[in-house]
Amino acid sequence: MAGKGLHLFFDPVGGIAGDMLCAALLDAFPEHLEGLRATIAALEPPVGSAVSVETLYRPLRGSRFRVLLPQRPDHRHRHWRDIRVMLERGLKDAGVRGRALAIFERLAAAESRVHGVPVEAVEFHEVGDWDSIIDIVGAAYLLERLEVRSASCGPLPLGGGTVRTAHGELPVPAPATLQLLEGFAWHDDGLAGERVTPTGAAIASALTLAQASGGVLRATGVGFGTRHLGSKPNCLRVLCFDAAAVGPGVPERLIELAFEVDDQAPEDLAAALDKLRAAEGVLDVNTLALVGKAGRIAQGVRLLLRPEALDNVVDRCLRETTTIGLRWSAVERLALPRRQVAVEVEGRRLDVKVVDRPGGATAKVESRSLADVTDATERARLRRLGEEAALKAENARSAEHL
Repeated sequence: MAGKGLHLFFDPVGGIAGDMLCAALLDAFPEHLEGLRATIAALEPPVGSAVSVETLYRPLRGSRFRVLLPQRPDHRHRHWRDIRVMLERGLKDAGVRGRALAIFERLAAAESRVHGVPVEAVEFHEVGDWDSIIDIVGAAYLLERLEVRSASCGPLPLGGGTVRTAHGELPVPAPATLQLLEGFAWHDDGLAGERVTPTGAAIASALTLAQASGGVLRATGVGFGTRHLGSKPNCLRVLCFDAAAVGPGVPERLIELAFEVDDQAPEDLAAALDKLRAAEGVLDVNTLALVGKAGRIAQGVRLLLRPEALDNVVDRCLRETTTIGLRWSAVERLALPRRQVAVEVEGRRLDVKVVDRPGGATAKVESRSLADVTDATERARLRRLGEEAALKAENARSAEHL
């Protein structure tokens, strides 16, 4: 695997589900199975639970990911807030935890819009079962360990008919699945049934979507589902390319939300903006001074957020600030891959941000790491040494993966 991570191309021959995606990635990289098992065990699933991977030929060679639960599993509906607490306590790796939370956040936002309830009140039914939780956390672990940066996807099979859920019979694709996969291409191959599950949709949609694949192919994997589709294999193929072949950054669709405030005390507005920054799906909040009607001084507020968070953030803006009107529009953002690297310079720990740019990686020491250094010359010297050390460490790490 290349040091700059992977780009995945999903070929949904039979469809996409959480277990199929885990199976395909483990088929390509079986060495990560034991680490996945340890990560799942930290969540303390029911006693007697286990995860297994078996090789099948149907007629393609591939893998099947199975979650084995006791005969009487801990089957109950779980609120999103309870699952969040479980993940925050049980997942010690920040990267894995962040990916798992992001996937569940997308599911919660989709369920919120479909059923008309606040995100915090969303109650997961089928997705709250242990097998779905394990599928999502397993996928998050694999995506993080493989340093997956982006993904692209072939046309998804529509399927057809209905599926039985806790909400009754729902049409296929399920409403939450369609919410999650807006912008993806679909086709009808004439085969009925649920072909793309909400769990699979949430995992796929949480990845940065790119329009192209290509370059150096590092590995391929095939993951089988549980259903039989006649002559068509019920599998998901995953092709793993060097992320650098797709480009140093890929556009993602976001929402820019804006409003003005001219009648709220500065300290109250500051507290409100802190709450908005902490809201799920909000990526950035900034303000600028404006002169409004009748020469009144106002604050313009701009938020950048993920599309699925719009309804919740609109509600929060109207509750936390005195604005009486909001506007928003879809925007595209290209963000270069970046990561935090910790280095030690002369006995001092420095946090360094490393960014992959078209001309090569760059590094910058975070200001907080040098906040206690009062001499400007010394601060500049330590910054230079820290950035050199971080780039040296990154180059060595990349060479190990080649």
